[in-house]
Amino acid sequence: MTKDANADSGAGAGADVDEAQAWDARLGWAFGLIADDPVERAAALVRLGDAQRHVRDALGRFNELWHVTLPLGGQEQWRDQAFLQSHEAYIEAGKYSLPDALWNRPPGDIRAWQGLPYALLFLEWEARYPHEWTRHAKKWGTKQSLIRDVAAAGHGPEVRTKLTDLVETVVRRAYRCKDREYVRVARAVDSEDLRCRLETAARSDTPWARRHAGYVLWLLDRPEVPNTIHVWQSWIAAEAGE
Repeated sequence: MTKDANADSGAGAGADVDEAQAWDARLGWAFGLIADDPVERAAALVRLGDAQRHVRDALGRFNELWHVTLPLGGQEQWRDQAFLQSHEAYIEAGKYSLPDALWNRPPGDIRAWQGLPYALLFLEWEARYPHEWTRHAKKWGTKQSLIRDVAAAGHGPEVRTKLTDLVETVVRRAYRCKDREYVRVARAVDSEDLRCRLETAARSDTPWARRHAGYVLWLLDRPEVPNTIHVWQSWIAAEAGE
């Protein structure tokens, strides 16, 4: 995934470009987390560890001042300059770390968000290197919310390809927490290419890939059917001839 993926979203010049460059300046190193080279990934993990440590330190300072200023009361507490500065320092530190930088996305079109390439990076990292992701950045709620956010129509070709890759990767592996959310993505980027990949996975030697890919294909043909645990269990039972 390249860092200019949001060019597909119609991001223009001026403020959008400045914001995209700011994201890259803060987190460009994070693309090393999905590098094929283990040495490059290891270096990126070191950078991530440093960034997360800064966030923890800033949060610790904020919590200390929160307790100190608590007797002031809500409004007065937020007027205390030291308290405000500690909060700002915590928010700023989070902009340089994952997954913190992906929280509190501003409202609006996901396609125009300059953080979209990093949201896709975070999801690709979990899909391709799940053990490293789990050890260093496990946030299932963040994974779920990002999948739901990116499951939108109208993405440009590069983002659609990345989302298609993610669906294929996920259906071919053993289930992980919140993977079921990727049905939303499959429905949003439904295409001949995606269906061909799913059909191939449905013929694989891996039992999970066969079942998961078959289920997603079944749902793509039935957009009105909700993707619930009950529907999944009923589909499995029908496939097994129960």
